[in-house]
Amino acid sequence: MAEDSAVKEHIIRTAGEAGFDLVRFTDAGALGPNGRYFREFLRQDRHGDMAWIEAKADRRCAPRTLWPEARSIILLAMNYGPHHDPLSQLGLKNHGNISVYARGRDYHDVVKKKLKQVARDLHRHFEAEVKVFVDTAPVMEKPLAARAGLGWQGKHTNLVSREYGSWLFLGSIFTTLDLAPDEPESDHCGSCRKCLDICPTKAFPAPRELDARRCISYLTIEYKGHIAREFRKAIGNRIYGCDDCLAVCPWNKYARKLAEPAYLPRIELSLPVLSDLVALDDASFRQVFSGSPIKRIGRDFFIRNVLIAIGNSGNSGFIPGVEQKLCDPSPYVRAMAVWALGQLCNITRFQGLKKEYYDNETNSDVRAEWTEQGR
Repeated sequence: MAEDSAVKEHIIRTAGEAGFDLVRFTDAGALGPNGRYFREFLRQDRHGDMAWIEAKADRRCAPRTLWPEARSIILLAMNYGPHHDPLSQLGLKNHGNISVYARGRDYHDVVKKKLKQVARDLHRHFEAEVKVFVDTAPVMEKPLAARAGLGWQGKHTNLVSREYGSWLFLGSIFTTLDLAPDEPESDHCGSCRKCLDICPTKAFPAPRELDARRCISYLTIEYKGHIAREFRKAIGNRIYGCDDCLAVCPWNKYARKLAEPAYLPRIELSLPVLSDLVALDDASFRQVFSGSPIKRIGRDFFIRNVLIAIGNSGNSGFIPGVEQKLCDPSPYVRAMAVWALGQLCNITRFQGLKKEYYDNETNSDVRAEWTEQGR
C-alpha cells in the first residue's frame, strides 16, 4: 500500500508540473448504472445525428474493451474558469457569443500534449504501458471522473467540482499499473435546479437527463442541417455553443480563474461583431479560426449560426450584409439568410426580395423558408 501511495504521489506531482489542476484514480471496470443510462440515452435517440457516439457504445460502457490490458485509469482535469460572467454577454445582440471553452486555443491539443508529458514520465519511471485520451475517443470521461472523485455529475450531466465549479477540461491516461482507486465524490446538488430551469430550449427532460437534439451546443456545433424554427429565437446571439447551464451553477462561486495561457480568450473571439463574421468566406474563416475548435464545424454551418444571431438582433443595419448571402453557394446559409431577413425587413422590402430570388431558388428547404415567413 505504501508503494502504491508513493506511485500515486509521484503521478500527482508530475501532473501538477505539467499544468493539471486535479488528479484522481479509478479502475478500468465497467461503468454500471452510467452504462445503462447511456444505452437508454441512445435508445431514445437523444444523441441526435451524432452517430459516432452510438458506433462504439460497448467501448464507452466498458473501458477495458477499449484496451483489455488496462488496469487503472488516471483522470486529470484542467481549469478554464472565465474571468467574466458568460451570462452577462447574452444581451449584446450585435455581437456573437462564443462558448467560453472555444475562445482560446483548442483544448484537445493543449490537454493531449500535457497528457503525453505525464504518460511519458509514467512509462519511464514505472515501466508501465499507457494510452492517453481526450474527448475524441470512445471514453466516458465524466462518469469516470465522478467515480474517481474529481467531482460529481450535476443535474445538467456535466462534472461539477467543489474547487473549480463547472469549468474543467478532462483527460484520461489508461495504464497497466494496478493503482488503488480513489473514493467517488458525493453529490452536492441538493434541491437546486438552476441549471435545468435556465436552459433556453428545455433540453433536460429530467434531472441528469439530456436530450441533445434540443441543446444549443449540439445545434450550433454538432448538427449539420437546418436548425428548426422552434429553436432559433431561443438561440439568441449564441453562435457557437452555450454556457448557460454551466454558468448558473452556484458552485462556481468557488471556481478559480484560469491560469493556463493557452485558454486565455483571443480578442477576436471574445465579442466578435456579427457584421464582420457574416462576411467571412471559406478562406477567411479558416484564417480567423486557425487553432480554434470552431474551425471544425466549417464555414457554412458557422455562418448559418451567425445569421440566426443576426435575425435575433433586431438591427436593420445588418440587412445589406444578409442580402448578400441570398446568393451564397450553401443552402444552409441561404435558408438562414431568408429567415434573418424575415425578422429584420419590413413587409415591402421582404416581398421585393422574395420576388427577386424565389423563382430562381432550386433548393426546397430554402424555398420553404421564403414561404414560411407568412408574408
